[in-house]
Amino acid sequence: MASIVIAGGGTAGLALALALGGRGHRVRVLERSAPPPDGPVVKSAELWERPSVPQAGHDHILNALGVRVLRSHAPAVLDAALAEGARLADLTAAAPPGPAEPGDEELVTLLVRRAVLDLVLHRAVEALPGVALSHRTAVAGVLTAPSGPTGLRVTGVVTEGGGRIPADLVVDASGRRSASRSWLAAAGVPAAGDLTGPSRLHAFGRFYRLHDSSGPPPGPLNRGNAAGGVWDHYSAVLHPADNEVFAITFGALPGDRAMAALRTPAAFTAACRLSPYLADWVDEGVASPLGPVRAIAMPPNILRGAGPGRQRPVAGLVRAGDAACVTDPMFGRGLSLALMHAFRLADLIDEHPSVDEWLGLAATELADRVLRPWYEQGVHDSWSRAERWRAAAGAPPVPDPGRPAPPVPGPVREAASAAAATDRAVWRGTTRIGTGLAAPAEIFSDPEFLARVRAAAPHPRVPSGPRPPTYAELRQTVTAHAPGREEG
Repeated sequence: MASIVIAGGGTAGLALALALGGRGHRVRVLERSAPPPDGPVVKSAELWERPSVPQAGHDHILNALGVRVLRSHAPAVLDAALAEGARLADLTAAAPPGPAEPGDEELVTLLVRRAVLDLVLHRAVEALPGVALSHRTAVAGVLTAPSGPTGLRVTGVVTEGGGRIPADLVVDASGRRSASRSWLAAAGVPAAGDLTGPSRLHAFGRFYRLHDSSGPPPGPLNRGNAAGGVWDHYSAVLHPADNEVFAITFGALPGDRAMAALRTPAAFTAACRLSPYLADWVDEGVASPLGPVRAIAMPPNILRGAGPGRQRPVAGLVRAGDAACVTDPMFGRGLSLALMHAFRLADLIDEHPSVDEWLGLAATELADRVLRPWYEQGVHDSWSRAERWRAAAGAPPVPDPGRPAPPVPGPVREAASAAAATDRAVWRGTTRIGTGLAAPAEIFSDPEFLARVRAAAPHPRVPSGPRPPTYAELRQTVTAHAPGREEG
C-alpha cells in the first residue's frame, strides 16, 4: 500500500483521506488551520475557526451529485450528518404532475451547513487507524528526485517548520490557491497555464435560526429545496440547513455601490422583506440572525493546468477538489464536485499502486473528463447571469472573446427551461443537470428529450407568483436602510 501525504484538510482532502484510509493506504493529512474543538458536532462546528477556508462561513449546497457520492462511497458519513440534524430534501415536490420514473429517488439535496458536514467527515477520518491528521502544519514545498521524462518525481513535502515528510504520493488539496503551482516553480518545473473564466458576481449572506422547530416552515420552498428566486437584476435565495438553521444569500454585480450596502444588517433585512418568498422568514418573531452579513466576491472558474503550455504530469503529485477545478460558487456545484473527484481519485490510486507517471496521466484525463464540462458550464453560466444583470442595470455588455461556446445553445436551453414548467420528463432532465447528476451534453443529446422540448416550447409558462422589486425599487430600499452610503 502507498504512503500518501494530503496537503489540505478541507472537504476534498478529508474525503480523499477517508477513501484511501479505508482501503488500507497510509495517509497523513497536513492542514494549516487549528483542529476543531472537542464536544458535540453541531456546537463544535459553530466554534471551529478556519481562516484557511473562509468560504466555510457562507451558504453551501450539497446537491444530488454529492448525495449520490456519499450514498455510494461513504454512507456512514451521510447517516452521521442526518443524525446531527441534516435533512434530505425531495426535489420532486416541486416537479410538474406526471409519473415517477427510476432515478427520481436520486433527486434530493442534503440540507446541511458546510462546517457540520466537514466536521462529520473529519471525525470519520480521525477514526481510521491508518490516517494521521496534523493541524497547524502547512506545506511549503516538495521533495524531488530525478526520474522519467519530466526530469523529476515528487518524493514528499517540506513543511513551513522545516520538517521533511517522505511519501510515495503527494496530493494538493489546498483549495483554490492550488499551492502545488508554487511548489513546482520552486523545484524548477514551470507551471502550465490555467483555463479561467471570471465570475463578475458578488454575494451577501447571513445565517438565521428558527425559534420554533415544531411548526410548518414560515413560507413555501418554491424552488423545491429553497425559497426565493434568480431574477433579471439580482438573486435572493434561501436554503434551509441543519437544526432549524437557514441561510439567505443575495447575488449582485460587484460594481453596484448601492447593492454593496447589503453588507449592513438593516439593508439586508429590508431587501429580504421586499424579495418574494423571504419576508416571513426574517420576521423577528420567527427567526434570529446567527451572525453578521458576510460578503464574498465569487472566485473565477478555473481548470488548473489545462491552458497554454499544458504540462506533462509530474510523477508523485496530483491535485484534488478546488486545487484541480474551481466553479463559480453562485451555482452550488463545488462541494459535490470535490466529493466526486476525491473518490474517483482514490479509485485511480488503487489502479496505479506504483504511483508512477501513469497515475498523473490518468488523473489529468479524469479531470478533463469529469471536471471540464462543469468548468465550461460554469464559465457560461457566470457570463450569462452577469450580462443579464448588467443589461437590467443599464450597463454596457462586457465582451469576452475567450469564453468557450456554451455547451447548449441559449435558445435551446431557454426552451427547455420553459418546457420544464409543465413537462415532468423535461423537468427531470433539466433538474439532473442543475444538481450535477448529468452534464448538459448528456441530456441535450437525447432525441426524446429534445422532442419533448420542441412540443412544449410554444406553450411557455406564464410567470406567476409574487413580483420581485424592480431594479430601481430594490436600490432605493437598500440605500434608504444604509445611512451614510452613497447611491451610485
